[in-house]
Amino acid sequence: MSVPLTLLGLLEREPSHGYDLKRDYDTFFNRGKPLPFGQVYATLGRLARDGKIVIGDVEPGVGPDRKRYVITDLGATEVDTWLTEPVEPEPNLQTVLFSKVVLALMLGRPAEEYLDTQRAAHLRRMQELTTVKRGGDLVDALLADHGLFHLEADLHWIDTTVVRLDALRTAVTA
Repeated sequence: MSVPLTLLGLLEREPSHGYDLKRDYDTFFNRGKPLPFGQVYATLGRLARDGKIVIGDVEPGVGPDRKRYVITDLGATEVDTWLTEPVEPEPNLQTVLFSKVVLALMLGRPAEEYLDTQRAAHLRRMQELTTVKRGGDLVDALLADHGLFHLEADLHWIDTTVVRLDALRTAVTA
């Protein structure tokens, strides 16, 4: 997830305070892992430095003054470009899962046990996401589906790798 581009997109919708941007980001894009306020304001500072946003109205607040951020034409162009370009369809060809399996085999450790443990962790996470999907709104359901589909692909990879462990062991220890 690109935090800067997502914040720019939220600002294209309407000028906003940092607090409002964080709230909307956490609500729609980062469920379960809130965006730290420090990251919000550091990102807004970089976007302003790069001419993609400007500070609009400044209002007194309970604490520091509240700045309303406004997207510039440069920022809006960047959001438009980002939204219209497809995401690279190539998966990461060397994931953490793959690296752990290969290293376990190279070091003579039980890769199949690692894969079994990983399978169990994936299944637990799938149960959690299924609960979220059943009890949440449409945004929750779609995010849960995204996670479930990726986990299903990982489980398929785990099963395929278990079948090929002996051949992989030979390939990486030769």
